[in-house]
Amino acid sequence: MSDWGRHTNVGYKKWKDTPVSAVTHRTGRDRLSSVSEGRCEDDEIYVHSVPTVLAQVEVEDGCQAVTPGCGRPSVDTFTVEDAVEVIGFGKFQWKLSMVTGMSWIADSMEMMILSILAPQLHCEWRLPSWQVALITSVVFIGMMLSSSLWGKVCDRYGRKTGLRLCMVWTLYYGFLSSFSPVYSWIIVLRGLMGFGIGGAPQSVTLYSEFLPVKSRATCIIATAVFWAIGAVFEVLLAILVMPSLGWRWLLALSTIPLWIFLASSFWLPESARFDVLTGNSEKALATLKRIASDNGAKLPKGKIVMHRQDDRGKITDLLAPEFRKTTLLLWVIWFANTFSYYGLVLLTTELFQAGDVCSVTNSKAKIEPSCSLECSYLTLDNYKDLLWTTLAEFPGLFFALWVVDRIGRRKSMALCFCMFSFSILPIYACIGRTALTVIIFTARAFITGGFQATIVYTPEVYPTATRAIGIGTSSGVARIGALLTPFVAQSAGCSGIHGFTH
Repeated sequence: MSDWGRHTNVGYKKWKDTPVSAVTHRTGRDRLSSVSEGRCEDDEIYVHSVPTVLAQVEVEDGCQAVTPGCGRPSVDTFTVEDAVEVIGFGKFQWKLSMVTGMSWIADSMEMMILSILAPQLHCEWRLPSWQVALITSVVFIGMMLSSSLWGKVCDRYGRKTGLRLCMVWTLYYGFLSSFSPVYSWIIVLRGLMGFGIGGAPQSVTLYSEFLPVKSRATCIIATAVFWAIGAVFEVLLAILVMPSLGWRWLLALSTIPLWIFLASSFWLPESARFDVLTGNSEKALATLKRIASDNGAKLPKGKIVMHRQDDRGKITDLLAPEFRKTTLLLWVIWFANTFSYYGLVLLTTELFQAGDVCSVTNSKAKIEPSCSLECSYLTLDNYKDLLWTTLAEFPGLFFALWVVDRIGRRKSMALCFCMFSFSILPIYACIGRTALTVIIFTARAFITGGFQATIVYTPEVYPTATRAIGIGTSSGVARIGALLTPFVAQSAGCSGIHGFTH
């Protein structure tokens, strides 16, 4: 049924960290109950009071009659946001964390494998350095091309649908790439795998839309622990598999998290916010009842208010006047973040393989044109050092978790990026292997923390209708920075970061 309400003509506050805002729940007696609210998100949308028609779906036993003729709604109403706040964080969100976390593990393993696969194929297939770099860059090219597309799919057809589809795509081509007979095949198949994994960040969209505001930042950063677990697991898997079974088995076994995610994804519900936006309010209500049942809570009394919007998932919406500045700044932040993060990850193996270049003097240094054909397999010591630097993901996450709600999202990003810049500078000095490991560990911790603060911030600044495309385009721009890093790492590895050839 439809009743007259007084909501629409939506405007948006400027991009800033506000200390506290409130989302209100109007009852039949015009009583306003406040719910604690964090920064940004949908609830920072303010509403001008003009008449509009709102569709409502009744919750059983939730109606309360009020005195007619006084301009008030005839029944209590609530939004999806109100319901999520009232239900709170509980068993449902824990299960959702585990399922979406598997997509993070899969994404992390596919990224971490790049720093292991490239040196192996460099030696095994005697590839020049530019072809080695292309093995990694083609994955990021695929991600760059698909990120916005997956965001559009999620905004138009549902978060669950888009996420499952991209994971199926990634599994198929990721597993198939383990059978690559020649260089051209692995380039094509890894590029197609990258096209699929470009949709992995949409798990953040789905996850965040089920979280109450006060838990959002903590939970999103906490799920990033799955990324760290995936990176560490990939290195451990390489230590076990590479010496005896080789890179083909490593590629095949790295798809295990994808199998687990797809098997458990049948449990995933569609976002209630998305269902309301598409006019499927009955399904949204059923999802909210399911969450309330899992958490042992009750829904607010009354009818759910439906704000249907058919025009969704348009990139042009991100460049509308109220979002243009925010969008452009986020694109710069994502670009710089991924360039720094993946540059450090890929440079790590190059630096460890280089050995102690400080023993080389300027007079003895020579420029060798054959550098692009030189290669060396990763040793057990290389893998151990790689494991130590990968463990830096965990302190980086804990640091972000500690500061993001204390000083705000933007200040957290700025702090982490500055600390990363200072931490990385000693690499240009002549230092021993132990000191190098400590420096890379510290730098990776801070860039990881900055990355997580960015991931928390991005979905909060866009409304439901453009949230997925906002994350998708940001991720796509980020891959431009990422695809440049393999060539930078190869160049540094060939010429030596200190200016020497090794």
